[in-house]
Amino acid sequence: MEGKILSAKYNSGDTPLRLGNLEIPCYVLEDGTRVFSGRGIQKILGSTSPSGSWLSRFISDEAKKDHFQAGENSILARINNPIKFNRNTSGGSQSMTNGYEVTLLIDICIAIIDLDAAGINIDPIIVSNANIILRAVAKVGIIALVDEATGYNKVKERAKDELQKFLNRFLSEEASKWVKTFNDSFFEMIYKMRGWDWKMTNKKPGVVGQWINDIVYKRLAPGVYLELQDLNPKDENGHRKEKHHQYLSNETGKPMLKGYLNTIEALGRAADYDWDTFMALLNKAYPVQAQQYDTLLDK
Repeated sequence: MEGKILSAKYNSGDTPLRLGNLEIPCYVLEDGTRVFSGRGIQKILGSTSPSGSWLSRFISDEAKKDHFQAGENSILARINNPIKFNRNTSGGSQSMTNGYEVTLLIDICIAIIDLDAAGINIDPIIVSNANIILRAVAKVGIIALVDEATGYNKVKERAKDELQKFLNRFLSEEASKWVKTFNDSFFEMIYKMRGWDWKMTNKKPGVVGQWINDIVYKRLAPGVYLELQDLNPKDENGHRKEKHHQYLSNETGKPMLKGYLNTIEALGRAADYDWDTFMALLNKAYPVQAQQYDTLLDK
């Protein structure tokens, strides 16, 4: 697809699409197109190649041309005409990505199964993964049909609306002015549990940010972490313009965060500053919240 490079408005973040025992990141672009990245398709099919061109070479193989290259809108034609888009939450120099409409993966898997049945030599792992993907998609399809027939899809839509209303109260689309929100005592607690010297550390290691996401934002309230990823994405260097807490609303989000942090520090003291004990208490008292609508409904 030539022309404008689109941006991913939504992405699966830390919760990639699960198809059986396989996973693939997915994106919804600003024009509503659902896409997988080329590397994502390669990986879920079973390729271990570090090259981003493996998929094109696999499809272009002469022995497979009847299944991959036939017709004006062939699989090969679509592979050679990617949808270029920016993954706004990705770091490094590879934010622009070659994407493909999600239905292309299904067409590729069907062709792989047909080729295997015709006796064409294909890596058994790729054939197995294609079967897993097709079975998983078929299950999801029948579930969607049952949901529609029973009216359960309307219940899910209401749940989505209620969650969105909550997130609108909890979060703000614009970042507020930075004010100190995480007390030094919070970081001192983490350093103590990890056996680090708080006084001698001037700059917090990057892993502390990962722990804050796990300990705080993924547990604070349903859907909050994923929404923050969209509101406050990483730039091309992997940095965020603002701190996540700047997007919490003054009326609901910030007061809830303050109370939660006080509770977390109390758990640290109860664990006698032992990391494993603390995490066990945290998982029991504040398990990681579901971040996607369908998962939330299942909860």
